[in-house]
Amino acid sequence: MSSYAKRLVIKDNINTEYIIPARYKMSACDEKDLSGHIFEDVDPGFRERMEKGDYLIAGSNFGCGSSREEAPLALKASGLKGVIARSFSRIFYRNAFNIGLCLIECETNYIDDMDDIEVDMEENILRNNTKGVDIDINPTPPMMRKFLKNGGVVSYFIENGSLDGLV
Repeated sequence: MSSYAKRLVIKDNINTEYIIPARYKMSACDEKDLSGHIFEDVDPGFRERMEKGDYLIAGSNFGCGSSREEAPLALKASGLKGVIARSFSRIFYRNAFNIGLCLIECETNYIDDMDDIEVDMEENILRNNTKGVDIDINPTPPMMRKFLKNGGVVSYFIENGSLDGLV
């Protein structure tokens, strides 16, 4: 199934403050409210351009800065299918998989705004149908794919009763 890529103007070192400004952390009631404010300080039209099922495309060190859990929550609540970046900050990576937000690491220089893309996590390939290019993606460990399938770590635990059998 194809999705569309949405690029940010700033590609590298997108920190959690850029994703969801701290001023909304205390004022918004839930992640759906927060999702209406993603990237508004760095790319004010981003939220209006994106549609449910799109992928966010970024550069290196996505999600750096604070360990603000609201950042991946707001991205997931916005309807994004996931984030594709060259690399992620460690704490953002963990927070995202904990809540079931798909993160994919690969070279992103060959993906432009509105490119038609497909992600095959079993084959570890991102297909850019617009450019006719296949891009290798870093494999997502099977345990992390199980978390994604179940909506995150807590959902996995609730459904399975334990974390046994993950590795």
